[in-house]
Amino acid sequence: MELSREPATSGLAAGLAAWLAGPQAGLLVDLDGTLVLTEAANQQAYRLYFASRGWQVDDVVVRAFAGRRAHEVFASLAGPWGDEDPERLRQDVLDVLATLDVQPQAVPGAARLLTACVSRGVPVAVVTSAGRDWTLAALEWLEVDPTGIGLVTAEDCASGKPDPEPFRRGAQLLGLDPAGLVAVEDTPAGIASARQAGVGLVIGVTTGHPSEHLRAAGADQTVPDLTGLADAVARIPTEEPSA
Repeated sequence: MELSREPATSGLAAGLAAWLAGPQAGLLVDLDGTLVLTEAANQQAYRLYFASRGWQVDDVVVRAFAGRRAHEVFASLAGPWGDEDPERLRQDVLDVLATLDVQPQAVPGAARLLTACVSRGVPVAVVTSAGRDWTLAALEWLEVDPTGIGLVTAEDCASGKPDPEPFRRGAQLLGLDPAGLVAVEDTPAGIASARQAGVGLVIGVTTGHPSEHLRAAGADQTVPDLTGLADAVARIPTEEPSA
């Protein structure tokens, strides 16, 4: 099935409902920036840490960390950190982040999307660069019961996004062919990961990056939030119990 590549309309919900109702369909959804808005706090932590070290780091470089595992970016991106231990740098940034009194904000439709997947029997997994503890804490903050929701977190992958491993593992966790799945992501790195993993439909959420950047990375469609996707899943009929 092919969906329109035009911006979200009522047709998006209808088309996605038909896609996700298929026998081999499922949903793989990112966490930070897709379900909860945390990128502003993350970038603030990086800026504060870099300033504490006396490092002049351009905002373009700060944004390069979005959707990726920090130690992999430190190890691969030229910067004033030179030969310092990437894992130590990652922990230092996390320590700064922990001092910020920032409450994450839910992306509209996030909780409804996850709970609708479970209630409608749509296989669903959260595929994130974050750790398992934060992932479970974020679901609790969203008031979403993690029962019935698969989790692929940093602990499960040798390589993070944009490598395809996270989304490949998501498909394996659901026991489904990636070609039948829908991935929802907010960063170019995450979209590239899903695309390279062979995910059939990749939707970009423009919470932190403009539509043109997400489409350039491989997104089939872009949406402003998750309300349309939640509507799509809500359209899927539940099976009537047999007599």
